[in-house]
Amino acid sequence: MVYHINKGVGRPIVFKGLKAQYIAYLALGLVLMLIGFAIGYVSGVPLVFLMVLVVVFGGGLFVVVFRMSARFGEHGLLKFLAKRGLPKYLVFRSRRLFTGLKNVRS
Repeated sequence: MVYHINKGVGRPIVFKGLKAQYIAYLALGLVLMLIGFAIGYVSGVPLVFLMVLVVVFGGGLFVVVFRMSARFGEHGLLKFLAKRGLPKYLVFRSRRLFTGLKNVRS
C-alpha cells in the first residue's frame, strides 16, 4: 500500500498572496459590488457612472484586502481587534473584591 502524505496540513490557505480569511473578505466584497452594480443598472443609473464606481471601489477593495493580508497575516487581524478592545488600565476603589475571594468555598 502507498499512503500519500498531505504536506499542507496545518498551514494556512494561500491564494495569489492572500492568506486565510482575506480570500473570503475579497470574495464577499466582489459579490457585494456585483449586487450593487446590478441594482444600479436596473434602477437606471448611467452605465459609465457605474463602471467608474466599480473600477474605483474594486481597486480600493483589492488594495485594502491585500494590505491587510500582508500586514496582519493569518490571525493578526483578530488579535489586533481584540487588543484594541482591551482597556488601558483598570481602576479599583476597594480591595474588598479580592480579599473576599479567599473566604469563598466552591
